[in-house]
Amino acid sequence: MWQIISGIYMGWALGSNDAANVFGTAVSSRMLRFWTAASLCAVFALIGALVEGGAGMKTYSALSSTSLDTAFLVGLGAALTVTGMTSLRLPVSTSQAVVGALIAIGTAPVLVGTATTANVQLDVLGKVVACWVGTPIGALVAAVVLYVVIGQLMNRLALNVFQYDRLLRMAQIVAGSYGAYALGANNVANVTGPFTGPGMLSVPAACLVGGLAIAAGSLTFSRGVMMTVGRGLVKLDAYSAFIVILAEGVTVHAYAVLGVPVSTSQAVVGGVLGIGIVKGARTVNRRTLRNILLAWISTPTVSFLVTLAGYVVAHEVGWL
Repeated sequence: MWQIISGIYMGWALGSNDAANVFGTAVSSRMLRFWTAASLCAVFALIGALVEGGAGMKTYSALSSTSLDTAFLVGLGAALTVTGMTSLRLPVSTSQAVVGALIAIGTAPVLVGTATTANVQLDVLGKVVACWVGTPIGALVAAVVLYVVIGQLMNRLALNVFQYDRLLRMAQIVAGSYGAYALGANNVANVTGPFTGPGMLSVPAACLVGGLAIAAGSLTFSRGVMMTVGRGLVKLDAYSAFIVILAEGVTVHAYAVLGVPVSTSQAVVGGVLGIGIVKGARTVNRRTLRNILLAWISTPTVSFLVTLAGYVVAHEVGWL
């Protein structure tokens, strides 16, 4: 079952782009060191994948069926797309990359003349796209609400500077660990979901393999994207960084329960924009925001084209 190598590659790409994003604002605000954040993220992302990672895999299997060979192409096409975006230090949606690849596999037989109808369930696709739109909006709203409510609660504690700093440091560790857990629970389907069909990985095995791959990515190649989100979009103080992480965790975990894989990058950016709204829209770096939005739009398109090209080549050489 050598084809699983593309899923492992996808997990590494996801980890390098998304996983440590849950601690990006904490690292950029200098409340946590990068290696502390990346290590916590790796551990809790694996736990989340093992405990609640199965629901999202059912959504992908319903969207478009795959064989071992086409699942390999899905993982490879999506991973190449995410790796390219990561090299540009852009936080992108791995969910969009995987769905773009799945649509390519579902429609490719029609394009090469071996089928007359596409193997894509439009009702499932509509549900997924609706959740893509809802992710940054939900995180933005959550960030605004949490900023006000938790701020009022902390003001009542009447802490001195040292107590406040210690509390925020612990709060960021807890919120970041929760965000990493939500990441693993929600996004492991992006890694090994296409490999859970008949004769392939069981769901628990897919969660384990995918969780380990995500952990590896967060530990090895995530620093650049963390800095783009934490510093490039809006300047954050320690309290704002904590709120962004918490808003991201709540939003992504909610979609994990619904069984729809969404992007932690989109949730983090939504949370950061929520803080920008609270503090004044002039604090938002519009150029960085424009580049991130462009990456979100192009990700499923690029993934679709890369995967489709792979399918056509494989078909021409007689592999498929």
